[in-house]
Amino acid sequence: MNVTTMIIFCFLVLSLYLGIRARQGKDMSLEEWTVGGRGFGPIVMLVLLAGEIYSTSTFLGTSGWAYGIGGPALYGIAFAALGYMSSYWIYPALWKYGNKHKLVSQADYFVSKYKSPVLGVLVSIVGVLALVPFLVLQLKGLGIIVSTTSYGSISPSVAIWIGAAAVTVYVMISGIHGSVWTAVLKDIMIALVALFLGIYMPLHYFGGIQPMFEAVDAVKPGFLTLPDKGMSASWFISTVLLTALGFHMWPQTFGSVYTAKSAKVFRKNAWMLPLYGALSTGAMFVGYTAIVQVPGLKGSEMDLALLKLSMQTFDPWFVGIIGAAGLLTALVPGSMILMSASTLIAKNVYRHFLPAASDHQVMKIARIMVPVLALVAVYFALTGGNTIVALLLMGYSFVTQLFPSFIISLWKGNFVTKQGAIAGILAGLSTVAYTSLTNATIGSLFPQLPQVIQDLNIGLVALLINVVVMLVVSVVTKTAPEIGEENLEVAS
Repeated sequence: MNVTTMIIFCFLVLSLYLGIRARQGKDMSLEEWTVGGRGFGPIVMLVLLAGEIYSTSTFLGTSGWAYGIGGPALYGIAFAALGYMSSYWIYPALWKYGNKHKLVSQADYFVSKYKSPVLGVLVSIVGVLALVPFLVLQLKGLGIIVSTTSYGSISPSVAIWIGAAAVTVYVMISGIHGSVWTAVLKDIMIALVALFLGIYMPLHYFGGIQPMFEAVDAVKPGFLTLPDKGMSASWFISTVLLTALGFHMWPQTFGSVYTAKSAKVFRKNAWMLPLYGALSTGAMFVGYTAIVQVPGLKGSEMDLALLKLSMQTFDPWFVGIIGAAGLLTALVPGSMILMSASTLIAKNVYRHFLPAASDHQVMKIARIMVPVLALVAVYFALTGGNTIVALLLMGYSFVTQLFPSFIISLWKGNFVTKQGAIAGILAGLSTVAYTSLTNATIGSLFPQLPQVIQDLNIGLVALLINVVVMLVVSVVTKTAPEIGEENLEVAS
């Protein structure tokens, strides 16, 4: 076992130890397992919410996109900043309602707001369909990171199995508490590694950040700007808008919000979270440096830009540190995904069909679903092809379809009916599925339109159809005012 592998293995053992030890002194009821007794303060919430966004797709994908598409890759930093900024208003309102009604899952919110268990089942299905491919992505990234940084001494398959087993164990034992403690370790590692690499690489190879940009422009003129067609300015703006709206709609985000001890926690953190998202700039600078220093990467190899440049630059022991940080970017989001998906299935699907089930039975089913979902994700990570890739691309667009009925429900005087919410979500999902599977764009559907409109993200079309159907069906099915004391105001 070389030094790199030893370092990665030590951090794996440490994360497993922290995840299991987090259970000590706690009675793991369903509420404790899923939302930590609703007692987390500002610092814990900071690392928990930040831990969800910095995944393997961010660690590898940001540098890979910077390497492969240049300027348009900046959208990843822009949408995260907007998403975290809007959390100042959205999260306190969501927390107040969740705390009052003792909610533990995303679907619980929709069931309570719209008085519709059927809507809860639909939201659960949407969440699981989006989360499983996202978990597959974490495991695939884990395999790539560990295999590459261990210089091939650990195969991707072995890394995937070991990582999945570790996260399954501490999620089953400690629930959200295990995720919190591993998130603390991950955030320390990522902050150090991302900042160091983002500053060191341009200085080491070019003497500074500006010379780095000049060198990239000399090799690929215009590569760092938005093109006139395709990923143009209209694509950039519409994609940032769409992903910022869907930013809060991932099921694990709802679970994290419920864990806070007060609404003030989110307002204290709202200014810090965008700064954490800015750590992605470091990975982006590494990708730009690799354009000049590691030329010729094609296709999926572009995601290896950060790792290949690091292995070319540093001694094996430091490559092991980078690999350990990458390992943690898979384990923390992976644990949140497993717990959220398991809770949705147990609480909002299983209990819907067996309403007499006790909290103890629901808790048991949730724990059973953790290894089941992990095995499903491992299977697709090892054997999945184009189908899982298509599902992954649809994932973000899927959860974004929950946004219209969610955001309107936060306002006093919610006029959307449960029938309208269900119809709108189904219409949006159908549009997303069709456009994703057929690779349709606004340009391919309406080639006569101006280029600025052709380049808009077609996900906005799905969202617009969602809203129109939701409003029309709500007007038709509205029989009586549904304004109650439990409706919240976003500004409250």
